[in-house]
Amino acid sequence: MARLLGRMVHAYQVMTDGRPSPCRYVPSCSSYAAEALETHGALRGGSMAVRRICRCHPWSSSGWDPVPDASGHQAPEPQLGDSQPSAIPRSRNDVKPDA
Repeated sequence: MARLLGRMVHAYQVMTDGRPSPCRYVPSCSSYAAEALETHGALRGGSMAVRRICRCHPWSSSGWDPVPDASGHQAPEPQLGDSQPSAIPRSRNDVKPDA
């Protein structure tokens, strides 16, 4: 079931590739959903993805919101260094594909 949902998320990402991301969070909501499904499975990961999508609206906060690991701990927010002014991608278009 998680694989099927993951494929649906991937299909959405392919269909919306090249458009600016309206997501207020990093990583984007679809990337968050794919990672949550992969890490936590269909039931818990799916519910995490739905909650995240419901939080993504103009009146909510924004910023770094990673998927918690299986033990419930979230990764620390990446720190920007002087040598890397754009270490945190702000939209899907800022992420460079792997070569």
